[in-house]
Amino acid sequence: MVMGTSVLSLRIDRDLLERLRHQAAKRGMSVQDHVVRTLIRDDFDQRFQAAVEETERFYGSPDPGDGDQVRPSAGIR
Repeated sequence: MVMGTSVLSLRIDRDLLERLRHQAAKRGMSVQDHVVRTLIRDDFDQRFQAAVEETERFYGSPDPGDGDQVRPSAGIR
């Protein structure tokens, strides 16, 4: 699978940029890589939550009194 790239230009607050630089440096990353990874993670979280909700709609929500069943959304919300 070949993926293309595009350019996204942003204007951000100086303080935010400094925080991003600090966070990226702690992880040994560039600001660009840190921001892209954050966006990818957020996109995954949203898609995963939508899949969990769709699964719950399809199978029905588990009975809250059933202590043996682990909800797929545990820890996501």
